[in-house]
Amino acid sequence: QVQLVESGGGLVQAGGSLRLSCAASGGTLGSYAMGWFRQAPGKEREFVAGIGWIGGTTKYADSVKGRFTVSRDNAKNTVSLQMDSLKPEDTAVYYCARSSGASGVVTGPGGYAYWGQGTQVTVSS
Repeated sequence: QVQLVESGGGLVQAGGSLRLSCAASGGTLGSYAMGWFRQAPGKEREFVAGIGWIGGTTKYADSVKGRFTVSRDNAKNTVSLQMDSLKPEDTAVYYCARSSGASGVVTGPGGYAYWGQGTQVTVSS
């Protein structure tokens, strides 16, 4: 059973940066697309960024494009999300997820089989 654990969340002022990490155990991240999602109170979970298994293909939500960067290290079984120029509207619980089987990036949460427990990101104005 694959287990994903996120870390790196916290409280930051608007304009600041955070780096989220996702570590996997009980299975490999290699050969699978990985995604980052977020969910704010009262809102649905939304796609933030994703990366294909080879690492060269990435996709971002329009709201974070140019500010967030997703990367992966298959040898270390980790995925990261560098978040710069943070805005108050980025406040949410952030989740990493491993796809059900796709090697390319998918943006719908239904395409992911394994999820972490989430890490809180709060951006103050």
